[in-house]
Amino acid sequence: MAIDTTTQTSPAADTAAPGIPRLSTRDKLVLFVLCAAQFMVALDFSVLNVALPDLGRDLGMNTSALQWAVTAFALPSGGFLLLFGRVGDLFGRRRLFLAGLALFGAASLLSTLAWDPASFLTGRALQGLGAAAIVPTGMSLLTTTFPEGPARDRALGISGTLLSLGFTIGMVAGGTLTDSFGWRSTMALLTLFALIVLPLAPGLLPESRTPDRPRLDVPGAVTVTTGLLSLIYALSTAADHGFGRADVLAALAAGLLLLAAFVLVESRSAAPLVSLPMLRRRTVAWGNIGGLVTFSMMSTIVFVLTLYLQEILGLSAFETGLVFGFQGVLSVVAGTLAPKVIGRLGARRTLVGSLAGQGALTASLLLLNTHVWSAWLATAAVALASICHLGAIISYGVTVTSGVPDAEQGLATGLVTSTQQVGITVGIPLLGVLATTSGDLLSGVHTVIALDAAIVLGAALLTGLGLRRSRV
Repeated sequence: MAIDTTTQTSPAADTAAPGIPRLSTRDKLVLFVLCAAQFMVALDFSVLNVALPDLGRDLGMNTSALQWAVTAFALPSGGFLLLFGRVGDLFGRRRLFLAGLALFGAASLLSTLAWDPASFLTGRALQGLGAAAIVPTGMSLLTTTFPEGPARDRALGISGTLLSLGFTIGMVAGGTLTDSFGWRSTMALLTLFALIVLPLAPGLLPESRTPDRPRLDVPGAVTVTTGLLSLIYALSTAADHGFGRADVLAALAAGLLLLAAFVLVESRSAAPLVSLPMLRRRTVAWGNIGGLVTFSMMSTIVFVLTLYLQEILGLSAFETGLVFGFQGVLSVVAGTLAPKVIGRLGARRTLVGSLAGQGALTASLLLLNTHVWSAWLATAAVALASICHLGAIISYGVTVTSGVPDAEQGLATGLVTSTQQVGITVGIPLLGVLATTSGDLLSGVHTVIALDAAIVLGAALLTGLGLRRSRV
């Protein structure tokens, strides 16, 4: 399906005239279906967080077991992304997207009706498996439906906005729904989303796959999937229990060894799951590094600010949600402006500038103290940082997928979405634990903020240097 792009310019140009095409009614409906599915998955990452204490009391899960409500979703959703992205390339992205939607909806219903911890965690794991099919195939359908240039930039802008907005709205909606209707309403909301999107998708989405359909790289699929599963388990568990536990260290070592084995397998495979020449592209490598940093460091800031606002300033969960609500509002504004900025400045400059802005605004949070006015500083800084964060999300997606042939879009977008999932997962255990284990919480928060800002600013510099010869 094509879009009229008479004003289209190549994203290969570092400074292109910003021609933003108008979308037809059908194009808008396709975009609605794809973005609604992405929004639903983003919502699932945060909507349950504030409901965990109520959930634990209802199902008889102790505090240490509650982390599995998050980990059970994160493991399959992150671990199977690359595999499902490639399966969609080979056997049909639309087909796998629909299967993922159906599985996600059924799993959400199971989680809503859960009668014990086992049934609930089974539902969460199946939700994660459905999300692993939805995210890369949905992104591939978007990048193959909307041609490279202003049309795709605009579509990615809307998708990135809803991704960020879904995570933020989940934080606010989770508390409201739990207080009003109980924790099951958070899972019922996801079931409702799936019921809305699934009937619309078959008649709107075109099928797409690679024309030659090579064999699936089974050794590569096994090593990368088990490696990511091990790594995500280690980092998710470390967020609650630290890195000293034997199972965390064993899973971390196994994950790193399996990912190293995956690289070796791919270098010798006739039909690799991940094309190593693709990973050697400057745009793919540095674009994903920028994406990994912006996701991991922003998730860390949200985590430590939640602790700070409630534990130090004494704000309620609802008031804390309102602080992050401003972040969601400005994310919508940023999603509208980012494609225009990319069209004028190019994806490279937008990515580097967005990372620099996110880092500088994060550094301003070092002024936080025990006075009430600090809540206003936190609100303003995180809201403005979200503009830069969303600019980085959209521009790194454009950077990574630009110039990649349609036959490999599932592979490229699988890398993009894997970066998102791993980024969201790694930030909190790597840095956030410094705040929770510090004897003085405010001092720990300041330490995390300083490291976070330094990492983002360093990434802006290195990404700028790494992409300086790339015309995107």
